Amino acid sequence: MHHGREMCGRYSLTADPEELARRFEFAGDWKHLAPRFNVAPTQQVLAVVGGDERRAGLMRWGLIPHWAKQRRPGRPLINARAETVAERPAFRAAFRRRRCLVLADGFYEWQRAGGSKRPMRIVLDSEEPFAFAGLWSVWTDPEGQRISSCAIITTEANDLLKPIHDRMPVILPRDAEGFWLDPGVDDSGVLGSLLVPYASDAMATYEVSVLVNSATNDSPEVIAKVV
Repeated sequence: MHHGREMCGRYSLTADPEELARRFEFAGDWKHLAPRFNVAPTQQVLAVVGGDERRAGLMRWGLIPHWAKQRRPGRPLINARAETVAERPAFRAAFRRRRCLVLADGFYEWQRAGGSKRPMRIVLDSEEPFAFAGLWSVWTDPEGQRISSCAIITTEANDLLKPIHDRMPVILPRDAEGFWLDPGVDDSGVLGSLLVPYASDAMATYEVSVLVNSATNDSPEVIAKVV
């Protein structure tokens, strides 16, 4: 474990919104959704919920359990470990009843190289968008405002990622997305069987510039290959 660093703390979603709506089968007008090259914790992220009728919405990345008395000070709950998600109080209710797809087209990890860390971008071979396995919650703050928030589930790294990091976000196979969203499914064993590393041979990695290190940098240069 690399302590002091989140498992999955940055990703990108640059795909055309209308393409996303077709691919993930949600309705609504998302034409004005700006491409994101460097999504960071506590920002608003695009997630899909629902069974037969899927809806997309913007949620705060950093889950606030519905029973929380206040927004958790300190580090937001951006990741849930696959190994403990069914039991951990912050996540277990959402795992049974409020699962979502968090949409992305790449994510970042930092590879230790001597004394420094090289940022790497990880994508599907096809470069198509994909869905992280997510959980969501609705929390009402003391003023009565409802806040939707989410977390991304992580699992052990596949062979491609092991040299970079020992954990990776769970990417759902396309044919499992509907099952994950189905509100009628609450068998934690069956759901847990989806929380496995994505196939290495369907993924690719490349080095990007240290621009990604700062969440204020959100431009196409962030995802460019370092040559």
